[in-house]
Amino acid sequence: MKKILLACGSGICTSTAVHKKVEEMLNSKGYAGQFEITQCKVSEAPAKSPNFDFLIATTMAPAGLQCPYVNGIPYLTGVGTAAAEEQILALMAE
Repeated sequence: MKKILLACGSGICTSTAVHKKVEEMLNSKGYAGQFEITQCKVSEAPAKSPNFDFLIATTMAPAGLQCPYVNGIPYLTGVGTAAAEEQILALMAE
């Protein structure tokens, strides 16, 4: 079971939109039931990061992060989503 941390400025708005897109993508790639996504404020991410396999954030990577970082902005803009998906799928396969 992969534990994914998903962060945005408030932990509610953009992370909810990205959560749905990442969940749909992972399920379509055969990972249904193999991951758990937890949303938080980006300010909380460094403290929470040791307990997660990776972070997807709609902001720059926060200082003090202790897990791999994936840029979630492509899920909002629609530009560069293939690269973000490749990164997420590589982390899921580890």
